[in-house]
Amino acid sequence: MPSSHKIYALILAFSIAAIAFALYLQHALHLEPCPLCIFQRLAMISIAFIALLATLHHPKALGLRLYGLLLTLASLAGMGVATRHVWLQHLPADQVPSCGPGLNYMLDVFPMQKVISMVLRGSGECAKIDWTLAGITLPEMTLVTFACLTLLGCYQMFRR
Repeated sequence: MPSSHKIYALILAFSIAAIAFALYLQHALHLEPCPLCIFQRLAMISIAFIALLATLHHPKALGLRLYGLLLTLASLAGMGVATRHVWLQHLPADQVPSCGPGLNYMLDVFPMQKVISMVLRGSGECAKIDWTLAGITLPEMTLVTFACLTLLGCYQMFRR
């Protein structure tokens, strides 16, 4: 059974790889992320940061459980956004919401609570499928990733 510290180091490496892959898709393949994609990236960056802290800190039992809780919460947040994204992508074409303003514009004009609400409602650009791997969309892959990270966070919280 690997130690908690090794698991957090593995989570850190995996989350950095996921972020690097998202950046590769954006900058090398020129796939512009929609607002929901950006929120999923923020969740993954949060997971990487929590895993980094846990890896560097080497906490004892209570600290490991606290990091596990934080990891679980960040993963659940990412899972929620990814679920919404997958749902939007599977809507019939006539039910897809119209495209809204870009995230930068929303951040400039609206308060943060309104921005979050608008992004989570989704828009037409979030329903567009730009890239798949073996028929699996990016939000579907991300959903599975967040689900696995949630399970690892729960494992870290409740392991003896």
